[in-house]
Amino acid sequence: MSTRLYAGNLPLSVSAETLAVKFGRFGTVMSVTLDSNTVTGSSRRGAFVEMRDALEAARAIDGLNFASFDGRVMSVYKALATARSGN
Repeated sequence: MSTRLYAGNLPLSVSAETLAVKFGRFGTVMSVTLDSNTVTGSSRRGAFVEMRDALEAARAIDGLNFASFDGRVMSVYKALATARSGN
């Protein structure tokens, strides 16, 4: 089962492709969704990254949490579960 991570304090220049490559060093990236303000469209300097399984997600956390990314120290942790509407 896939594991969803949250990466925060990212540079404004970040793209989904760049994150997929960075996280791909630790396993298979299933998806990347940049976190942006729904009203303004501006970046919240974060992204959700879905890894193939919990082991690969743990490797990504170990390798990227507090790592430097274009001069910023990013944080990476397991994303909190959210309630899904319609269930």
